[in-house]
Amino acid sequence: MNKIETYEKFAQNVLNLKSKLLKMIIELKNEKKSIIGYGAPAKGNVLLNFCNIDHTIIDFIIDTTPLKQGQFTPGTHIPIYAPDKIENKGENDIFLLLAWNYEDAILEKEKLFRSKGGKFLIPIPNPRIV
Repeated sequence: MNKIETYEKFAQNVLNLKSKLLKMIIELKNEKKSIIGYGAPAKGNVLLNFCNIDHTIIDFIIDTTPLKQGQFTPGTHIPIYAPDKIENKGENDIFLLLAWNYEDAILEKEKLFRSKGGKFLIPIPNPRIV
């Protein structure tokens, strides 16, 4: 922890993650996929701002917290809606999981979405689609 190399390596890993995530998102947008944020936690907003992912890339975000609904994400200005906004989503839709620490529970909860062809983009620790 007291060596500069540790922090240089960490910084490079973060930049590599950003690059991979943005490459995946660009590819999905080029395939005409709809990208929707799933959850609006603070850590998700840090990711969005660091990666410059804004309302021109993410269509909207859904979150179960009533205080967040009807608001916009700080810095990136992505509208936040209640989960009922995604009732008919599925094929051609990608949820960017911004609450990645709840991945298992959310994937279980969204079985219907996934059965209709919907996918999740999990950004952390390595960007991947499930």
